[in-house]
Amino acid sequence: MNSNIARTFINCKREKRAALLTYTVAGDNTKNNSLKILNAISKNADILELGFPHNTPIADGGQIQESSHRALKNGIKLKDVFQIVKKFKNSNPDKPLILMGYFNLIYQSGENIFLKNCKDSGVDGLIIVDLPYPENKKFATKCKKKSIDFIQLISPTTSDDRMKKIIRDSHSMIYYISMLSTTGGKLKVSPKKILQNYNKIKSINRSKNIVIGFGITDKTVSALKKADGLVVGSQLCKTITNSIKKRLNTAKVLNKMVYKLKKKII
Repeated sequence: MNSNIARTFINCKREKRAALLTYTVAGDNTKNNSLKILNAISKNADILELGFPHNTPIADGGQIQESSHRALKNGIKLKDVFQIVKKFKNSNPDKPLILMGYFNLIYQSGENIFLKNCKDSGVDGLIIVDLPYPENKKFATKCKKKSIDFIQLISPTTSDDRMKKIIRDSHSMIYYISMLSTTGGKLKVSPKKILQNYNKIKSINRSKNIVIGFGITDKTVSALKKADGLVVGSQLCKTITNSIKKRLNTAKVLNKMVYKLKKKII
């Protein structure tokens, strides 16, 4: 797929560096503040992941859960998420934005309506944590027809045979979960081991773009910068929490953090 996501990886590889992906929760802590954060961090982030808030997450750790709780407490709805995306994409049409969340919200909306809203608002890709391969094949095909990347997930327990099938059917990007944990957990394996697993995945098809997520912070990005991309999420959500408590300019604080993260992978 010749998508915004694919083109971004091409540009990063030309610059001989990993792509930096950031994750924040839509509507945290308000719709307006969420949009300000996206606009600020997009100056240095290559790809933006935006989580749609959920009250029963299965993969999110405490920091992201707290972000979701704030957004839900302030009344964020799925329609508000699409409004945030649309406003952001109107000003940043070429900046890739990926929605990340859980399938029951899609099921409640209806797959076709959900994908139409994604297309109309400018969503570039989807990560659906609880819709695994091969059960996601039909939905992934629907995404492709809408020119929306469906991002497949691979974990340390994925078998070689299953991994080959996932990679074969993947779109512009694959998400490698670095460890068996929820997001934001302390890195339980060494960066060296993570890169060994990453290289094993890359050896199956080197043309596929693979990003590493879970446990990635400012302390580990430098050691993993040989990957196609790195995802930092929980650390940003923690920073949002702290800046809200201290009544700081959240967007400004996050922009500074993302700038420093990018410097570590160049």
